[in-house]
Amino acid sequence: MKIGIVSPYAYPRPGGANAHIRETYAHLRAMGHQVRILTAPWGDDPPAQDVIQIGQAVAVPFNGSIGRVTLSLRLEWLVSRMLEREKFDIIHHHEPFVPFLSFQILDSAKCPNVATFHAFGGFSISYWLGRVVLDHYMAKFDQRVAVSSAARHFVSRYFPGEYRIIPNGVDVDFYAHAKPFPEFRDGKVNILFVGRVEPRKGTMYLARAYARLKPKYPETRLIIVGRGPEIGDVRRFVHRQRLADVFFAGRVEDADKASFYKTADIYVAPSTGQESFGIVLLEAMAAGCAVIASDIHGYKRVVQRNVSGLLVEPKDPEALADAIERLITQPELRQSIGEAGARRAPEYDWRHVTGELVHVYEDVIRRRAAPASEPSPLPVRTR
Repeated sequence: MKIGIVSPYAYPRPGGANAHIRETYAHLRAMGHQVRILTAPWGDDPPAQDVIQIGQAVAVPFNGSIGRVTLSLRLEWLVSRMLEREKFDIIHHHEPFVPFLSFQILDSAKCPNVATFHAFGGFSISYWLGRVVLDHYMAKFDQRVAVSSAARHFVSRYFPGEYRIIPNGVDVDFYAHAKPFPEFRDGKVNILFVGRVEPRKGTMYLARAYARLKPKYPETRLIIVGRGPEIGDVRRFVHRQRLADVFFAGRVEDADKASFYKTADIYVAPSTGQESFGIVLLEAMAAGCAVIASDIHGYKRVVQRNVSGLLVEPKDPEALADAIERLITQPELRQSIGEAGARRAPEYDWRHVTGELVHVYEDVIRRRAAPASEPSPLPVRTR
């Protein structure tokens, strides 16, 4: 097949949807398919391999963060010319309601279209206000996909219908075979956080939990991998509390991130909510690290409670400290949880996820080619 994958997020810029696109692109190519990634450039980003840049990405404040929309006075002409030249068998849109690239492609494309929805959150004013226009574009999709039940629940509130769940994935071998940092393997229990250091990720709750534990368990270490708007507050808290053995690694390359997972004894994801899927949980599980996560919708579908991880109430540093203490004092429990996570992670390997996508593509193309009277239901995943 010749497959077009649409990213509204200025691919290959970092981000969850772009990571999904990067991995499925590589695996689709390895399976022998032709793939092009359709996106808008950000600034003077040079094009990556098999990337077709259209229009220009423009940053806009959205939902407490910075989003990007695709703009161009010639967008319709650029898209029409690109589609005529490429002649895709199918086009896969990620977060298609981010203006305006997918809209223009949907208006012009004659091949089947698939949409994947990643987001999860509270009330969406943009979805609510734009339902009439967005319903028009939703009707153009031959198949709707959500990365989790949380993402499906969020989008289906505004656009009811059938959504197949195909999760995000993880490169199991990459994390399973990573090498730990020897300087941190000194007998201390390493507690790890990986992610953007911001209120939604709950880093400060973890710092407060560590402050409760450190006097009682001096042979512990907290490692924080990532940056973000709350990093200064966390640093000041650590300084005020005179907390020893807190290491701020900052933003790291993927290979070093995998090594930190392998270095850790306990991985903690204290997010406060609005997470559609726990990719960091899968990375930690693939590395064999015992996981503690907030008991939120997007995480508890990944972690099996008390089997492949411990789940705690969000925004509760005392409950978080209690869960960490269990794993500090019960190394056999820590080991069994890590082993259970390592056994579960391969269910989400990118090769498996990409294979599911190919089945969707083939089914959609077959249905589009079949007579209208021939039904071809596609079962909904319930993972």
